[in-house]
Amino acid sequence: MPNCFVLSWDMHGLEACINVTDYEKKAVWDILTEEVNNKDHVGSMSSLRNTINAIVLRARYNSQRHYEVYSVQVDDGITKDDIVDMFDSNPQSMAELIRERGNKIYSDRIEKQRQVIT
Repeated sequence: MPNCFVLSWDMHGLEACINVTDYEKKAVWDILTEEVNNKDHVGSMSSLRNTINAIVLRARYNSQRHYEVYSVQVDDGITKDDIVDMFDSNPQSMAELIRERGNKIYSDRIEKQRQVIT
């Protein structure tokens, strides 16, 4: 079963790497153990939603830093530390890979402009 991560980075590098699958597992466990009332569920998934909203809000109000926020599914064996290490060792390739295979949540990325010589 693949893991899902939410990643946020700007022109200075990776800022957030959140394992969404961990939040989902905790939410299911809370429901199964009846630690939270289904009607008043304000547990793990609500916390995750608030965190992602805060990341997007930060990106919107710091547009000069050209934030990108993506979700991406990875193989079960890939951990948060693996993703952080890959971003540290080769940030441009990782960003391009995630843009290609991930789902864009928010982006202030400036595309390279084509110059036409006439």
